[in-house]
Formats: sequence, structure tokens, C-alpha cells
Amino acid sequence: MSIYVGNLSYSVTQDDLTKVFSEYGTVTRVQLPTDRETGRVRGFGFVEMESEAAETAAISALDGAEWMGRALKVNKARPKEEKNDGYGGKQRSGGGNWGNRGNDRGGDDGYSRRY
Repeated sequence: MSIYVGNLSYSVTQDDLTKVFSEYGTVTRVQLPTDRETGRVRGFGFVEMESEAAETAAISALDGAEWMGRALKVNKARPKEEKNDGYGGKQRSGGGNWGNRGNDRGGDDGYSRRY
């Protein structure tokens, strides 16, 4: 089981979260995802605790509590959903602006030639 902790301060550390959650039981793991470009904490994290009773107590006590100047959002973490493109594969992003294929030149559709 895992607990989602949202609306975290960008200056929070794994040790900070461990200290707060350890008041409700033994913390077994803390994850703080970081932004790929900046390396900065993304404002949410996950905490795993030794027992479900400890998780329930932490969620009840900390959801909505103000910590480091922010109101925390604490609940049971949901499994990560895999996006589907509708064709049996994973959804891909990218490509560019396919909807404006040359239309910025007075009606030229990008395929016809002017002679």
C-alpha cells in the first residue's frame, strides 16, 4: 500500500516526510518525483508504511493539515493508469501542428503548386 501526498512545498525532503509520517507508524519508503529539466521536487510524493493501520491513521490526521505553509492532500495512492490510444497500443505524443499545413500562405494547402 502507498499513500499519495500532494500540495507539498518544493523545498520538502524525504527526511521531512519521514519525520512527519513516522509519528503514525514505521515509514518503509518515501518517493519524491523530481522534474526532469530542473531537478526540483514536483510538489507531490508517495509514502509507504509498515501497516495499513498506520497508513489510515496518517491519512486521517494529515489530510488537509497545514504543513510548510501548504494544506496537504493525503489519500491512498491509486495505481498508475496506462494510457491507451484506442488501437491496442500505448498513447504517443508529439508530431507538431498537423492542422495548419501551410494555411498561413493565403489558402495554400501545402500540396498544390503555383505556376
